[in-house]
Parts: sequence; structure tokens; C-alpha cells
Amino acid sequence: MHIHILGICGTFMGGLAALAREAGHTVTGCDAGVYPPMSDQLRALGIDLIEGFGVEQLALKPDMFVVGNVVSRARLPSGEPKFPLMEAILDAGLPYTSGPQWLAEHVLQGRHVLAVAGTHGKTTTTSMLAWVLESAGLQPGFLIGGVPLNFGISARLGAAKRPHPSSAPQGSAPLFVIEADEYDTAFFDKRSKFVHYRPRTAVLNNLEFDHADIFDDLAAIERQFHHLVRTVPPSGRVVVNGLEESLARVLNVGCWSETTSFGAAVSDFAADGPPDAFDVLHQGQRVARVEWSLTGVHNQLNALAAIAAAQHVGVPPAQAAAALGSFQNVKRRMELRGTVRGIAVYDDFAHHPTALRTTLDGLRRSLGSGARILAVFEPRSNTMKLGAMKSQLPWALEPADLAFCHTAGLDWDAAQALAPLGVGPGQRARTAPNIATLVAQVTEAAHPGDHIVCMSNGGFGGIHDKLLQSLQN
Repeated sequence: MHIHILGICGTFMGGLAALAREAGHTVTGCDAGVYPPMSDQLRALGIDLIEGFGVEQLALKPDMFVVGNVVSRARLPSGEPKFPLMEAILDAGLPYTSGPQWLAEHVLQGRHVLAVAGTHGKTTTTSMLAWVLESAGLQPGFLIGGVPLNFGISARLGAAKRPHPSSAPQGSAPLFVIEADEYDTAFFDKRSKFVHYRPRTAVLNNLEFDHADIFDDLAAIERQFHHLVRTVPPSGRVVVNGLEESLARVLNVGCWSETTSFGAAVSDFAADGPPDAFDVLHQGQRVARVEWSLTGVHNQLNALAAIAAAQHVGVPPAQAAAALGSFQNVKRRMELRGTVRGIAVYDDFAHHPTALRTTLDGLRRSLGSGARILAVFEPRSNTMKLGAMKSQLPWALEPADLAFCHTAGLDWDAAQALAPLGVGPGQRARTAPNIATLVAQVTEAAHPGDHIVCMSNGGFGGIHDKLLQSLQN
């Protein structure tokens, strides 16, 4: 089959392209401003990339157009369509489908799918689970919205047959671990992506309000999570964070599968000890110990979720915990980009206020009270650009000694939102309208021994390298 992917450079669609290529399909694709790192990965796989969404791409005559959710029916100020290729596909009556639907029909069918959903920690927990299963010799396939350092790739098909079948229902089905996103599927399918995956093991890691551009309130997202729960079979397992009231509401609407909880003292799986070295309790009994390089209570919870999910496919908790000891995290998850003059610069994907807070809390816990943390952040997600959570920013940034906000593209007053911290020279918070000003502010404020954490769900204008260069100079 020849598929042509619209929006191929996104992490999900790029991963799908790699899976399709590995499965023997012919794959081409297009995007606006074809960009790395995904463009480099795809070209290395021999996948032809086309710049833009021009109608001339109809001449490729693929068997199927696979449409990413970046594509819409939007019009430019001139009145011309923003995605003329999509308009031409519709006009010609050519076959098209969404990325999640194509994946479900051509990759996930016949596999035991382990899906990791949640507002935060999806990428990290999915990577942990894939590594635990790999370490157990189960050779899982996976599709992850990031690059796990243990694998160096974001997607692969995995073994066609389960190497070590378990006694669980469908214990011989090959395993596939997927990051299950609640964002919508495509302009023509407004269900959450994860509804397409039909998991036998579903992890509900946490649930907060997010994606203010497509969801009106938390209840709307809870409804989508309930739709996911509806797709889990009776022999399946729903692994749920016992600390989250929102997830309790989701399950109270209805659940038809085995449930296993984690996180709370009374949960099936709990932790005893600090996040970097803790015992794993299963129904009150010590069954494993995790000792690793990761920090933060959020990663401790992610580990419990991965251990509980792996148990469902036959991996004992002690074996899972031992595998986590060699887990190397994911690119852009508190990734140390360099140290100059004793000043460390990190890159982190955090963009929701809770994620900002947990990232900074985790670093503060590992450093103690002596070292300074400089938080540099970009409100780049659709939710943050809309200002839906601006009132939470002072709380989110509280663990940092100094906070610096990039304000380009915002329709709301960042200085006003950060006022509780004190804004301006000599205060705890500063704002900057461009990257150059931001780099200058941070460089001037930084001292040897400081830890600078750059947080954004985008490229952040290459600020990490610019900061390291500026600090060097």
C-alpha cells in the first residue's frame, strides 16, 4: 500500500510513518516547514518529504491519504484554503483516513495494546513500560510521542509473536505500547485519538483540564476518558491513579474490566521512600525496590503505573522494578543540555502549570535548598496561549528562585499574571518579548552553581544553545 501522510513531521504522524515503512508500505508525506528532528529521522528511513500542502501532490496517486490533526478546513485572510491538498482530496472523492484509524486497522489489529493516557507523564510512562517489557524479553512494539533514550527511536513494530506467552487471556498476542493522547483525531473525527486503540491494558495516569482550544471544561475530557474505558474488554485491566478524584468520577460512570490502582496508601500499588530510591508495595506487601536516577514524585507515580501495567502481561513487579533501574528517561525530560561556568542548562517539555510545578519540585527535592533554580518558560500550548491557566502560573513557578517568561504571541498580560511573584529588575519574575532579550536577562542573572530549566512544548527558538553560548561569552 502507498500512503501519503499530511502533517508527517508531528511526533505521532512521524512515528506512524516509521511503522508503516517498517511494515513494507510505500510512504510519502508533506508538512509546512518540514522540520527536524522528525524530518531527519524520516529521510534516514527513505521516506520522501514534500514541503507544503499543494494540490500537485495528487499526482502521487497513493492508495490512501492519511490526515494528521494539524490539517483543517481553515481559510487564509485572502480567502484561499490553508490546506489546498485536503480540499482537492475532498473534491476528487479520494480515499482518506485519520492517523489513529489507519494505525488501528493496519498495526494494532491482533496485538495486545497497552495504552498510557493522562494529562501528564504519558511519554515518560509509555517509555518506562516499553523498557520494562523489552528488559523482560517481550520485544514490544511501541509508538511514543518522544524519543526514549534506551531505544533511540520513537516507534517500532516489535515482535510479530510474543516471545514468552503468559497465561493471561490472549497471552500469545504480540505486545504494543502506545502513548494514548486525548487530543482530537482529525478535523473530520472529533473523538480523542485514544478511542481508536482498543487497549487490553489501559493506564489512566492523571486527569486535569487541558486543551482549552477543543474542550470546554474538565467534564468534557472526563467523558472522553470514559469512552476509552468503554473500549477495554472484560479480560482487560484499567490501571488507575488512586489519588485523582477526576479519574474516580470517570470509573464511577462505568467500568467493565479489572481495575488496579496505584499511588495512594490504600492503592494496590504504593511507594514507600523518596522518589529516587523506594520500595514498591503490592496490597501492603513489599514486592520490589526501585533505585534510579530520576527525581520527582511524578516519576515515582509513573513507575508504579508501569509496574502495574507490566504485571498484567506477566512481568513480576520485582523484574519490572529492576528494569527501571536502567531506565534513561526521554529526550527533553529534564535533559541536561550543557554546563558552562558551573551553570547547568536543562531542556524540559513541561507546558501545563501542573507539569511546570512538578518538574521544578522534583529538581528542588534533588538539589536541596542551597542551589538556585532559574525557570525559563514559554506559554506555547494552545491552552496557555489562550490564557486559560494564567492564574496558576505563580503557583507553578513558586519552587524556582527566579522566573523568566517569553511573551511573544500572547494575547494576555504575562506581567500581570506573574504579579504575585513580583515582576521587574530585582524581582522574582521577568518577562521578555523575544528570545534575544530573554537570553540576555537570564545570562545577567545567572551565577555559578545555578540550574537553568527551559520549559516549552516547542523548540523555544533554540534558547538552550543560545544560553550556553551567551554564558560562555
